[in-house]
Amino acid sequence: MGTISAALVMGGFLFTLWHAGWSPGDPTGSGTPLHQAYLEATTITFVGIVACQIGTAFAARTDRASLFTVGIFTNRLLLWGIAFELAFTAAVVYAPPLQHIFGTAALSPAQLAIVAPFPLIVWGADEVLRWVRRHRDATRNATLSTSVTSRLTSLSKA
Repeated sequence: MGTISAALVMGGFLFTLWHAGWSPGDPTGSGTPLHQAYLEATTITFVGIVACQIGTAFAARTDRASLFTVGIFTNRLLLWGIAFELAFTAAVVYAPPLQHIFGTAALSPAQLAIVAPFPLIVWGADEVLRWVRRHRDATRNATLSTSVTSRLTSLSKA
């Protein structure tokens, strides 16, 4: 999940800079034409990390079972924690005093749309991995069971 999260977040960062006309080596410091784009890129990175952590939080609820069998809305504390995390993130991104403290910039709806699927991608990747593990284990157990049954049958005939 970490590699997927890192790729998503870096993609959001680079997309934001490139969309503003940045090229590698261009200055982005205070007073440069790309400084606002840099602030937006670092903000989308922060928001992307938060979004990926939401996907990770749902994925971490169980080791083997699908989240659908556990229930998405069954852990109220997790849901309250995510609500607080989203509210705090929105405050850091959109409240001017916090923007100044944290060095963030307001994101556009289009930028938020880039980050919105991150939790689903992270959780979905983990869900696919669990499915593969469950089916691999089921196949292994079925093969083992068949082997043991055949062995017992051959021993009882002897």
